[in-house]
This record gives sequence, C-alpha cells and structure tokens, in this order.
Amino acid sequence: MTNSQDIAANIASLLLQIKAIKLSPQSPFTWASGLKSPIYNDNRLSLSYPEVRNAIRDGFAAMIKEKYPNTQRIAGVATGGIAHGMLVADVLNLPFCYVRSAPKAHGLGNMIEGVLNPGEKVLVIEDLISTGGSSLQAIQALREAGAEVIALGAIFTYSFPTSIENFAAADCPFFTLTNYPTMLEIATATGYIQSSDKESLLRWYQNPQEWSAA
Repeated sequence: MTNSQDIAANIASLLLQIKAIKLSPQSPFTWASGLKSPIYNDNRLSLSYPEVRNAIRDGFAAMIKEKYPNTQRIAGVATGGIAHGMLVADVLNLPFCYVRSAPKAHGLGNMIEGVLNPGEKVLVIEDLISTGGSSLQAIQALREAGAEVIALGAIFTYSFPTSIENFAAADCPFFTLTNYPTMLEIATATGYIQSSDKESLLRWYQNPQEWSAA
C-alpha cells in the first residue's frame, strides 16, 4: 500500500533542496494576483533534476495504480502539467493528451491536443493548485469533449480551503504529492527556516490576504 505521508515528505524535501519552493517571509514575493506571499513555487525546475522528476513521476504512478487503476488516459494541464503528465503516461504505458489554457488561435483552434476518445476515463496531471481555477478549466474542457474525468493529481497544493471547495463544487476528486503544511514541517526540521519564520509562514497560510496587507 502506498504511504502518501512518506511521498509527501520526500517530495517536499526534494522541492526545497532544488529551490523549486522558495521561502522568503522577510522579503515576500508578489503573485500575479497582486497578493504578497512568503512562498514561491516553480515545479518546472524539477525537470532539470532527474532524481526529482523521477520521484514525482513514481509518486504519481504509485498513487494512480492504487487509487485509480481504471485510468485509460493521462491529460496534462498546460504548461506545467505537460511534461510531468507525459512522464507519468509513459511509465504507466497509457495514452496522453494535454489541455491548453485557451483554444489555439490558429489552425484547428484546438484546446485539447492529442487524441481523446469520448467516454474515456481520464486522470489529469497538474503541477500546482492554489485556488484550483486553471485546473478546473481544463477539467471542464475535457468533460465537454466527452471525457470522464475521474480525478486530478498535482505535485503541490497550498491547501487553501477555497481550492477544496472549488473541486467539491465541480464534483472532481483530487490528490497531491505534497502540500504546504508538510513542506513547512520539513523546512523547519531540516533547518531551511528558523522558528520565527515558521510563525510568519503559518500566519500567511491561515490568512494570506491579511498577511499580505500587513
């Protein structure tokens, strides 16, 4: 049986080591939304490290085999989920497609690239979940094309209540390899951050808007 806690701790540790997760409560980052944040996550960096990308691939594969063995196709969400989705599809010997963020502006105007057969049981791969908006847009596109989306898997989630509510409203199960609370514990245990920084990072997690405005 897959130990999801071990996977979560290992992936969090690896992402911190390669600085795919950067923590800077003293000099926060600014997200595209304008929100100030003490964390910046760029899982695309993992593709440059074979050990890390293989751990991500194997983590996804183990969880899919255990929880969703009836998966018939893997779909990656552009752009961050494409490469990881392809790696997972390859190791599971499953067909693959990917979903654009918007229909192609020329040619056939596709939003879904690759073959997708109506009625197929599709598992979606994403790199990151914040509110879940982009992931759910891809899920909707797949459903409109006739797919049965059975779940979405992501590398990392901030574990915001909003994302959980949004996926529940869309009636789509999801799982992640690791998450913000696990990452915070690993960062503290390994000395990546100090205890005073942990308090600030916890306050952000509990209320990002209030932390950002302070």
